[in-house]
Amino acid sequence: MAPSDPGKSPSEGSTPKKKSGPHELPMLQSRETGDLVPGTSEDPHFRDLKTKVNPFAKSWAHFVAGGVGGMTAAALTAPLDVLKTRLQSDFYQNQLRQSRAALGSVPMNPLRAGVYHLKETLQILGSVHRTEGIRGLFRGLGPNLIGVVPARSINFFAYGNGKNLIAHYFNGGEENAWVHLSAAAVAGIITSTATNPIWLIKTRLQLDKSTAAHSGGAAKRQYKNSWDCIQQVVRKEGFRSLYKGMSASYLGVTESSLQWVLYEQLKGSLARREQRIIASGREKTAWDRTIDWTGKFLSAGSAKLFAAILTYPHEVARTRLRQAPPEGAPRKYTGLIQCFKVVFKEEGMIGLYGGMTPHLMRTVPSAAIMFGMYEGILRLLEVPSNA
Repeated sequence: MAPSDPGKSPSEGSTPKKKSGPHELPMLQSRETGDLVPGTSEDPHFRDLKTKVNPFAKSWAHFVAGGVGGMTAAALTAPLDVLKTRLQSDFYQNQLRQSRAALGSVPMNPLRAGVYHLKETLQILGSVHRTEGIRGLFRGLGPNLIGVVPARSINFFAYGNGKNLIAHYFNGGEENAWVHLSAAAVAGIITSTATNPIWLIKTRLQLDKSTAAHSGGAAKRQYKNSWDCIQQVVRKEGFRSLYKGMSASYLGVTESSLQWVLYEQLKGSLARREQRIIASGREKTAWDRTIDWTGKFLSAGSAKLFAAILTYPHEVARTRLRQAPPEGAPRKYTGLIQCFKVVFKEEGMIGLYGGMTPHLMRTVPSAAIMFGMYEGILRLLEVPSNA
């Protein structure tokens, strides 16, 4: 028998220590028995490993949640979308200028001017209902839904997964403002390119002068339905005309990007507020519970309001570029810069903000509904919105 090494105690045998693998869970001591047990799902190390296994699990959920949220918001706010589109077109802006000229040049303070503008907006909404009926308030809803569902599905899918990819590969797995901005810009460009023809058809149908009231019976409906509109556009103006307004849509990516960044920042503030309440150990007040229910809705609406006001002129340019040219006349608006110049020269700064009131009346609640549905469906599918 080989002599034992005097430098080693009997407890230190020759059996080598088992090295823990890179994915082996740490051993924790049980509070009840004192035994060593593998780390559980509550252990931070275990949570990190789960995340590393499949950081993009259930990525399809963003696609579903975005589509359902967009469809719900579009259906509920369709009348205001019709109103906004008409107020952005030069046909209705000419009518408004004539009615204002009849009043004379009476100076108005900002408050009175705002009230008058709101009154004008509601009068046009009532006029659409009287002359075209309920269906007139939902004109273009078919192509709008056909556009909204894929557009929102693509946008939320591209953004939700894009920010994960960018953060995972370029920012050490951490999300911040530049990650959100980059993901939103990429998602906006993808969405605009894929859905521009649908929005052009929707705009043409909404601007179609379908009543004799506005033209004394001289103008009739130019398009029978969405398919007829597509055929006429391609036949008369060429296939490329389906992408009219694309440059303005790309400019509009700034709005969606700004909206996403603001929304993420506001949502992060709500999460930090929740953490502070939990850390303090205090009971939630009625105000805290109100914030829990309405915080993300208000965050989405506020982000949309701020982004829409800053970037609104591109909406007017996009509508003008998409509207049908007069019969037998050359196209008035030929490009993005030329459109801005013509509108500013003929109508002034107010022309670049035509239709903003109904636009905000529609998009702010629409954003709150859409993002609220998005977050709710992700929660229902047990997918965190940052996964």
